[in-house]
Amino acid sequence: MPESPESKGSKGKGKDISRGPGSLNEGIRLYRLKRWELALKELLAVNSSRFGPEENAELAYYLGLCYTKMERYDDALLYLEQVVTGGHNTLRIYQCRMALAYIYAITKRSRMAEFELRRLANSGFESAQLYTTLAYAAWLQKRYKQSVEYYEKALDLDGNNATALNGLGYVLVDTDIDLRRGLKCCKKAVDLKPQSPAYQDSLGWAYYKNGEFLEARTWLRRAMEGAPHLQEIRDHFKTVTG
Repeated sequence: MPESPESKGSKGKGKDISRGPGSLNEGIRLYRLKRWELALKELLAVNSSRFGPEENAELAYYLGLCYTKMERYDDALLYLEQVVTGGHNTLRIYQCRMALAYIYAITKRSRMAEFELRRLANSGFESAQLYTTLAYAAWLQKRYKQSVEYYEKALDLDGNNATALNGLGYVLVDTDIDLRRGLKCCKKAVDLKPQSPAYQDSLGWAYYKNGEFLEARTWLRRAMEGAPHLQEIRDHFKTVTG
């Protein structure tokens, strides 16, 4: 699954961005410490009445990221779209479009995700993350061959991108496009991130599709232990174990 973008943010220029009951700098610090709820509380308390456009965009950006981390996606969209429509920082707009695409993809609004990503690609912002998110959106729409093409583009840019390797491997085996290659990709993804239940699940499913049932049960059992709440893992485990 694509991850929401991270950013160091800016310190502001010529403005006291710590003015008021809340502090933008403190909110950013808490965000970097992954203390999402505290960061959100701090940022919501900021008095932005004296902020210029740059500081307001910075505040909206971090509010959007906090809401994304807390899976409050409708609130996140509100703030991230403010940055995209009213901001002037090209890099920050790119980061927000990636975050928007991520939210649209995981909330099954795959066409909207693809729209955001295509705008980035047409503007020359190519990255492995962009193509893995495009691939995921294509997979949601059952456009499997196009999904494979996007994952391959991601790997052209970053041959050790675990997300792309896992996604490509899973699509190849789940759709029977190339079982052996799919298994190879899933193995490499697990080598790169051995503790990921999602990657363990893909590898177990790849072994199952290749007829290697003992290995399939071993890896799917590990995935179940790591993420028993994920329905797809439970479905795979049930299928393989009968």
